[in-house]
Amino acid sequence: MSLTLYHNPRCSKSRQTLELLQQHGHQPEVVEYLKTPPERATLVRILDLLGLEPRDLMRRKEPEYKENNLDNQSLGRDALIDAMLRHPKLIERPILLANGKAAIGRPPENVLEILE
Repeated sequence: MSLTLYHNPRCSKSRQTLELLQQHGHQPEVVEYLKTPPERATLVRILDLLGLEPRDLMRRKEPEYKENNLDNQSLGRDALIDAMLRHPKLIERPILLANGKAAIGRPPENVLEILE
């Protein structure tokens, strides 16, 4: 089984999710997405797998959200995805991809649901 974890090592939930996966015998490929942001196609795929719109996957309390006026409801999907690619800090974390599915590790136990 191929597992990819979009991870921020400074985030406690992300660290807890990685630890939980390891406790269950899984060693995911870890992508530190702040250093290596996903490509557009990957981010679109993640959104589709999660069944979310871009704003639903954004960390709305980050300064970049307000500074870029991302609460403007007239912004379309492409503009929001562009903002997430320019400012990967806006992307919620952690995100696990496994078995053609995706889950956000908030709480960390959420990721276990897609491993079955």
